[in-house]
Amino acid sequence: MPRPNAPLLRLRPVALAAAGATALALVLSACTDPAASPAETSAPAASGSAAATAPAEPTIEPEPTEEPIPFEVACEEILTPDQVYAFNPNYGTAPDYTPSAATIADVVDASGTACGWSNQTSGEVIEVGVATLPEHAYELQVGDAALRSNPVPTYGTPPEVEGFFRQSGGVGQAQVFADGYWIVVESPVLFEPGDAQGLVADVIANVVG
Repeated sequence: MPRPNAPLLRLRPVALAAAGATALALVLSACTDPAASPAETSAPAASGSAAATAPAEPTIEPEPTEEPIPFEVACEEILTPDQVYAFNPNYGTAPDYTPSAATIADVVDASGTACGWSNQTSGEVIEVGVATLPEHAYELQVGDAALRSNPVPTYGTPPEVEGFFRQSGGVGQAQVFADGYWIVVESPVLFEPGDAQGLVADVIANVVG
């Protein structure tokens, strides 16, 4: 039996402080152990790998440049006086002719030749333009004519000869493409494809052969 007045046992403050310090040291050691946080050490490597595999910017190639091919032929060789007379005896060379049709002006800009014949009574003019085009420009003009005009197989046999016709604003326009040649015949006297048939055939025979 213990004695009623025996003193209680007390832990010394120094022992408690030592035990607490030991526990805190163990916790800090676990937090700073490199093996305990692999994600932190591997994160920079993953970021560097993603940057190394980023796709390069695409390179835009410029359009090829094509030199114009000059077509300098006298108007009497594009349409002979006899051919003009056969079309209509009242037509002759238009004095001081300059292209008035936008497409004929485009032919001239492509280093082509433009000619005009006027009706001696009414003054109505038939304009004819011929140019030789580089391959890429030739394909672009054929595509543009196909979009804006109606195909006319009677002007020639595709794909050797591709013909088109349109009537807009009281003016008829025939376009023919053959062997790199771009031929345009335009006039208010052309109402339908057949009106330009003879002129187109003559120009093809004289120029393309």
